[in-house]
Amino acid sequence: MQTAYITHPLSLKHDMGALHPESPLRIHAIEDQLIAAGLLDYLQRHEAPAATREQLLRVHDADYVDSIEASVPQQGIVYLDGDTAMNPFSYQAALHASGAVVLGVDLVMAGRVENAFCNIRPPGHHAERGRAMGFCIFNNVAIGAAHALAHHGLQRVAIADFDVHHGNGTEHIFHDEPRVMLCSTFQHPFYPYVGADSGNDHIINVPLAAGTDGAGFRAAVTQHWLPALERFQPELLLISAGFDAHRDDDMATLQLTEADFAWVTGEIKRIAGKYAQSRIVSALEGGYELHSLGRSALAHIKVLSGL
Repeated sequence: MQTAYITHPLSLKHDMGALHPESPLRIHAIEDQLIAAGLLDYLQRHEAPAATREQLLRVHDADYVDSIEASVPQQGIVYLDGDTAMNPFSYQAALHASGAVVLGVDLVMAGRVENAFCNIRPPGHHAERGRAMGFCIFNNVAIGAAHALAHHGLQRVAIADFDVHHGNGTEHIFHDEPRVMLCSTFQHPFYPYVGADSGNDHIINVPLAAGTDGAGFRAAVTQHWLPALERFQPELLLISAGFDAHRDDDMATLQLTEADFAWVTGEIKRIAGKYAQSRIVSALEGGYELHSLGRSALAHIKVLSGL
């Protein structure tokens, strides 16, 4: 069984300005590492479709979706919040980023691949039902999870989020939806300054102090995520794969390495093999130091693919 690699050319056209850390170069950084490692040719490559309005409205308010479409500039850049901007290509790029996760879900549910990695931007896990923030426009992973529930009839979908920032948007969308478990580690106190005390029996938030290293991260996953996932027995696992907790990424101050991302991927893969027929869909979130991003994503995809 292959690993799907899903992306779209518009991920390179969404651009929030020359100095913005969430840049098109992030897509190239990952692809360059996959090519250098000889891995890309062994992945099943797919071009992402655009998410449909029906798929968006499972997690976003109609007025919000309409406002994003209406905000597309003819030229230049418009800001949706202090650090989230759109150029003329951003709306369509966001639709294809969400559509990539939907396609990944369809591929694993059909048994065409064992798992999938979506190399996409803009990222998604900060986007709430009616609010863009934190470089995110639509919540890609949440749209994929809602699609799995509505279209494929699943009853238990888990999301593992190891981005250095809390996935506040994903929690906001699924806080009262017991069919979705969110397991999240994140630096705290840190942007977006929420999540430390808002969890419940299916929202497993594990705040990490600044400077936490791989041993601390692995202990958090082992003590909190894994027992919750064993109890939940997910039928599908989604990953918000942010690599900005790497020690070389100056966006934050956690001290993870490629080996830690490989390890947590292996643990997620073990849970998926036990309960979810090995079905995993991973989507790129953060990671802004290009060298560590590329190496970390490569380590993640190596474990997913078994290559």
